[in-house]
Amino acid sequence: MKPNSGTLVINIMNGGKAEAYEGVYQCTARNERGAAVSNNIVIRPSRSPLWTKEKLEPNHVREGDSLVLHCRPPVGLPPPIIFWMDNAFQRLPQSERVSQGLNGDLYFSNVQPEDTREDYICYARFNHTQTIQQKQPISVKVFSMDSLNDTIAANLSDTDIYGAKPVTERQPVLLTPTGSTSTKVELRGNVLLLECIAAGLPTPVIRWIKEGGELPANRTFFENFKKTLKIIDVSEADSGNYKCIARNTLGSVHHVISVTVKAAPYWITAPRNLVLSPGEDGTLICRANGNPKPSISWLANGVPIAIAQEDPSRKVDGDTIIFSHVQERSSAVYQCNASNEYGYLLANAFVNVLAEPPRILTPANKLYQVIADSPALLDCAYFGSPKPEIEWFKGVKGSILRGNEYVFHDNGTLEIPVAQKNSAGTYTCVARNELGKIQNEVQLEIKDPTMIIKQPEYKVIQRYGQASFECIIKHDSTLLPTVTWLKDNDELPDDERFLVGKDNLTIMNVTDKDDGTYTCIVNTTLDSVSASAVLTVVAAPPTPAIIYARPNPPFDLELTGQLERSIELSWIPGDENNSPITNFVIEYEDALHEPGVWHYQTEVPGTQTTVQLKLSPYVNYSFRVIAVNKIGRSQPSEPSEQYLTKSASPDENPANVQGIGSEPDNLVITWEPLKGFQSNGPGLQYKVSWRQKDVDDEWTSVIVANVSKYIVSGTPTFVPYEIKVQALNDLGYAPEPSEVIGHSGEDLPMVAPGNVQVHVINSTLAKVQWDPVPLKTVRGNLQGYKVYYWKVQSLSRRSRRHVEKKILTFRGNKTFGMLPGLEPYSSYKLNVRVVNGKGEGPASPDKVFKTPEGVPSSPSFLKITNPTLDSLTLEWGSPTHPNGVLTSYTLKFQPINNTHELGPLVEIRIPANESSLILKNLNYSTRYKFYFNAQTSVGSGSQITEEAVTIMDEGKMDTYKETGILHPAVGAGKAMASRQVDIATQGWFIGLMCAVALLILILLIVCFIRRNKGGKYPVKEKEDAHADPEIQPMKEDDGTFGEYSDAEDHKPLKKGSRTPSDRTVKKEDSDDSLVDYGEGVNGQFNEDGSFIGQYSGKKEKEPAEGNESSEAPSPVNAMNSFV
Repeated sequence: MKPNSGTLVINIMNGGKAEAYEGVYQCTARNERGAAVSNNIVIRPSRSPLWTKEKLEPNHVREGDSLVLHCRPPVGLPPPIIFWMDNAFQRLPQSERVSQGLNGDLYFSNVQPEDTREDYICYARFNHTQTIQQKQPISVKVFSMDSLNDTIAANLSDTDIYGAKPVTERQPVLLTPTGSTSTKVELRGNVLLLECIAAGLPTPVIRWIKEGGELPANRTFFENFKKTLKIIDVSEADSGNYKCIARNTLGSVHHVISVTVKAAPYWITAPRNLVLSPGEDGTLICRANGNPKPSISWLANGVPIAIAQEDPSRKVDGDTIIFSHVQERSSAVYQCNASNEYGYLLANAFVNVLAEPPRILTPANKLYQVIADSPALLDCAYFGSPKPEIEWFKGVKGSILRGNEYVFHDNGTLEIPVAQKNSAGTYTCVARNELGKIQNEVQLEIKDPTMIIKQPEYKVIQRYGQASFECIIKHDSTLLPTVTWLKDNDELPDDERFLVGKDNLTIMNVTDKDDGTYTCIVNTTLDSVSASAVLTVVAAPPTPAIIYARPNPPFDLELTGQLERSIELSWIPGDENNSPITNFVIEYEDALHEPGVWHYQTEVPGTQTTVQLKLSPYVNYSFRVIAVNKIGRSQPSEPSEQYLTKSASPDENPANVQGIGSEPDNLVITWEPLKGFQSNGPGLQYKVSWRQKDVDDEWTSVIVANVSKYIVSGTPTFVPYEIKVQALNDLGYAPEPSEVIGHSGEDLPMVAPGNVQVHVINSTLAKVQWDPVPLKTVRGNLQGYKVYYWKVQSLSRRSRRHVEKKILTFRGNKTFGMLPGLEPYSSYKLNVRVVNGKGEGPASPDKVFKTPEGVPSSPSFLKITNPTLDSLTLEWGSPTHPNGVLTSYTLKFQPINNTHELGPLVEIRIPANESSLILKNLNYSTRYKFYFNAQTSVGSGSQITEEAVTIMDEGKMDTYKETGILHPAVGAGKAMASRQVDIATQGWFIGLMCAVALLILILLIVCFIRRNKGGKYPVKEKEDAHADPEIQPMKEDDGTFGEYSDAEDHKPLKKGSRTPSDRTVKKEDSDDSLVDYGEGVNGQFNEDGSFIGQYSGKKEKEPAEGNESSEAPSPVNAMNSFV
């Protein structure tokens, strides 16, 4: 047995025989409150025995005779599936003449020469063991009359009389079943299969009838060329005599099969859990039906009630246990067993005698907000035993609420059907029973309704004009409204011509496509209102302008030819106003039922001025007519005289009849009531009828007033019902209504999903799967499964935190799902619950799983302190999410020179238990960039970056101060390097350098010319004589130049700036840099300016040659930067 579970696992994968576990199993669950038992579970091992060896003689058959090839498969468990094939593993063709019977035999109504073959092979497939057994091939030899005559002629003399009889036609004869009658017993709900196979020539045709009745429609099917009659979901009504008739041109034969439908027990009323208070009375009812009638027996805590512990409050009366004046010791689990020879039912019901003071489950001081003149529902969910009485008060010291202005629901809810401003305030709910009293207060606020005080109006706009619709609203000051405009019930076109203001919509430069209905919708959190107007775009009028307008209303309406169900209406059209009338719309008013409300009746073409109107009984009619042209609708005409029709019985029944339970033991039948004019007379009522489906119950009917709902109580949980609602009035009933299928109320699912398994895919994703629960335990419409999962603790920190449960819902009968967003290296728990329309079932046992390690997050911080001439101190915090066991830290750093080029990269590996480090032997007055990350055994996490500067040398600082280039650092005791103006980017300096370069070029040209002439030009001596001692000479054959940088190149590198993963800094601002192509001074030009050297992408990883100092540039240092 699984730990912490009632599941018994039998595993024979590692040895053992399945036969050893064959038997009947039953589970008992017991605690101090009682014992519940499960249904019997029968375990039988599957069997697929081999075919017994037999010697099969060839079948020699004369053409036209019948033939049966027997299969006789070995008896297996479960029974095998039979099919016939040949040696090539091709199924043998079947027809009305040749077909396979239910027993697996192959029947030939008459054989033909083409039936001759030696490989009729019967196969038996045992699905459970996934094996196929093969019978030895059967040989069939068919002798035709022609070949038989030839054989006889070859062996006889010419004087002998010979010749076989030609193939003769024969009347039908039944091959199966034999005799004229047989019997068949089938269980209720199963599939009934009846078979008749006949021999004969020509091949007989089979027909089925039921004596004294009809074959059930929608459940009857014919298979195997009508040789098999199949009736699904049989019931007791399907018992009777079924006759199969085989007929051909020579005659017929028939067979009668007497079918008896028996039934294993099935529930009429299953016992349900009972919660009683000490001293209360109650009953457990266990009603079942079957054929034969099942016997009912009771058990208490798994023991027959006759020998169970005696309880004076308990009395057994057949299928009912009556409890009187129960005490707490009367709590027990009772089992009802309904049995007959075809099966049994077992149900557990817990009788819980409970004494609990009242509890109110609704949160205290809950705020309800409703719109004035709307219903208000104030909840007071409660629990207690005995069942508490609920009372409502208004105000702190108010009196108990009573009267017709309030509705008190059984669940404690107080309903105010029409909430007014004076309904606002504090309401107190009091729940009391004999064990105590508790109260709870809720608040009710009444808000003013939202109204459109200026609605958009109908507009007729000329093409390319401007249209404007207003929508001015009034609303409660505490509610925030949102205004949305729609065109033809869809979003406004994405067009800049549509301008939406605070309280208006303007359309500029209208076109024909802007025709339509524009709707202003105002929404708040509590209500919504809307108003619409039509925009009609017309062509610009010609000169002189013709005025097009809506037609004038018709007039002089007259009623003639009055009958009970019809009348003739005529009128005179009004002026068309330059646009022909296209049609007339006729509307009516029912002054008896809905005075002042006009309804659409019909419409006729614009050329017609009379119409015959159909009328309904018991309606006081008035009519009016509206003319319509391309511009729009006219104003309505004046109403006609009134005409009252006579009463009659209803012509129709309510629509949209539904049956949906709101509680596990009820059925709520609802319908759309007939409108006033549909009643056809006074005294409109409804006859509501219902009966349980598939149970031989009579219809139960009640007659109710003109309402739209009726509640049937005391129903079983989630069973189908046939429902019909019929209208009636003082003059009679409406026609017989059609039946609809409804269901009684759902209850919470009974069991949790089993066999929950978790497969961890990676450190943040896992897959969970489970076995579906049996549908009969869902007790409602299966909506899906919910997976609750939560993190128990991090395996790296071992510190518990607030548990935040997450929920994933999987719709339908899905049995697996993915859990994303898990945290690495953590311990999780989960459980699975089934969900129906009522709610969630019990949770499966918590399943524990762990996620593997992942890469850590970046260190929580990186601080650089205590800068000196040649050292910096680094301090850091461990990652917020280590996602595993930290193995080490990696520190990488490199210097940054004045032009923001990165120097060689140094990498240091640091133990995981360190939190600080002193870097020594650094260059003074140099800016460094640091990259820092943490590692687990999985890999490196994301890095954090920082920059810092070492302190300047005091001697150098004094020299720079004299030049005026270095700015004094701010702060006592720390000389921090600050960004200076780069002299290399100044215009005057660039000009000077260009002049020097031009002068050198001229000197080189002169020198070259004189050298070719054999003369000498002492340029070098002159340069040496006037050289600045801080300027290093530029060699004539050294064509190395530094990278030119404009002002954009001198932007400071910001802390946390992004760098490529290989720690190189990519140049973004200039594409013509020469430094990008070489390393140090290795990139050179020949005297003719051609480039020498090789491209290298490893610039940062090797020590840079030249000036790497971050000191501020002077004119002298600027010259050095070109070297």
